[in-house]
Amino acid sequence: MGWSVRRELSKINYHIHTDAIKQNLIPAVLTKQQMSIVYANEADVLNMALFGFTAKDWRDSHPDLQGNVRDYATVNQLICLSNMESLNSVLINDGVPQSERLQKLNQIAISQMTVLESVGEHKLIK
Repeated sequence: MGWSVRRELSKINYHIHTDAIKQNLIPAVLTKQQMSIVYANEADVLNMALFGFTAKDWRDSHPDLQGNVRDYATVNQLICLSNMESLNSVLINDGVPQSERLQKLNQIAISQMTVLESVGEHKLIK
């Protein structure tokens, strides 16, 4: 699967993830700024589960780089992240508390990255 196709799949999973957040975690009375904090907080759940740090932590330790940690992720990390977005949306819809979701997603990230790294990127993308 080519890079552009993978990016499109990531965008689709992103929308699935943000819709679950919108439907289940954002009260109707929040301002746009407050809503953006909820979305960023959920993105950081995924960042912590996969990378072990938040977006702010990454920006603070890489002030010379543009973009965010996901822009510098490996193909395997992006595959795992895309899978985790989909899984997190299911967990959110099921009402699983954030702390439990973080633990589950971390275990999933470790498991998936182990498999992905053992297969190798060159075999996944043709």
